[in-house]
Amino acid sequence: MGGLSLRHILFSIVLLAPLLAATNSSAQDRPQLKPAPSPTPKVEPKTEGQEPVKVFTEEVRLPVLATDQYGHYDPSLEVDDVLVLEDGQAQQIKSVRHIPGNVLLILDTGGDGTGLGGLSKKTSTTRQVANSLIARLPEGDRVAVLQSSDRPVLLQAWTDDVDQIAQVLKWKMYAGKRSRIFAAMTRAAQLLSEQPEGSRHVVLITDGVETPGGKVDLEEALDQVRAARATVHVISYTEYVRQKSDKQSSSVTAGMRPASSDPISANDPTMPAGTTRSPSFGVAIRFDPAMKKVRKAYEADTKKSERWLTDLAEETGGRIFLPKTSEEMVAQGGEVAREIGAEYVVTYRPTRPLASAEPGEYRSVEVASRRVGLYLRSRRGYVVPNNQ
Repeated sequence: MGGLSLRHILFSIVLLAPLLAATNSSAQDRPQLKPAPSPTPKVEPKTEGQEPVKVFTEEVRLPVLATDQYGHYDPSLEVDDVLVLEDGQAQQIKSVRHIPGNVLLILDTGGDGTGLGGLSKKTSTTRQVANSLIARLPEGDRVAVLQSSDRPVLLQAWTDDVDQIAQVLKWKMYAGKRSRIFAAMTRAAQLLSEQPEGSRHVVLITDGVETPGGKVDLEEALDQVRAARATVHVISYTEYVRQKSDKQSSSVTAGMRPASSDPISANDPTMPAGTTRSPSFGVAIRFDPAMKKVRKAYEADTKKSERWLTDLAEETGGRIFLPKTSEEMVAQGGEVAREIGAEYVVTYRPTRPLASAEPGEYRSVEVASRRVGLYLRSRRGYVVPNNQ
């Protein structure tokens, strides 16, 4: 240590101590380096009173079918061809286009236990009609199948797999004693609410006759379907079953009587078996008052149902088919598919905002053609959605 005394050493330590303490303090206060966090999206603050932008809430999609004077579907509809009046006020059309359809089949297989002797609808015929329809739908359309018998049953959820639907129709359809067509219509409205507006279709294959005792009445069912804003197509059994009833309604028959019913040959031992003294001609009269009453009541019900089925189809821009034979019914299944494939969706932003509508408000709609020789068909109006 040389000439340094113990006093000098202690004095140096006292002087250096504050400097060492300051150095340690600076090292501890220095921020430690950490891995940089991954970037996160910047959330813009919401302006007070500002509503989220939802384009679809102020857009009306109107299904429109375009044909020429001969009923041929028009493949060239344009914006300038269409005039839309909402509550009497002209609207500015934004677009006219085809979009894939969402088609809900309601297959009425109930009522086979009515004791009508084969005069009511047939499950096998309904299956053929449904198969004819799905086989001719445009590629990409989606289908769901709802059966109406003792209760509404969803046989197939939404799918574009045609083969799968055909298997469901083959193996899952069944006949029931009661028809709950009104409950099936309300269930259909719920299923359609999941699909985009403008692409919604309902195909009813039914006689429209509800078995007494259901929990849903006609008016409630109609209100639900109208609110779903779908195009309703009807293939009705009403004319078909009345045609069959007319053929079976004759209670008087005439012709040669069988030998076994001839009282002379049956009781005259002098005549050879199976012969009579003169040709036997008879008139047979069949009278079943109970069955006649049932048939008359059913015919009256089909006349009533045909009226509301027609009104529903026309109000929603669809069409009712009234075939007289099973062959006609199957062919008209294909015709419904062609109508669905030919339908356009006309889009416009209503002059009177939807957000200002009262709950359940109904707006009337008229669609007219601006082009000579062009005919347009659409719904008569729509119920403003509740989510506005």
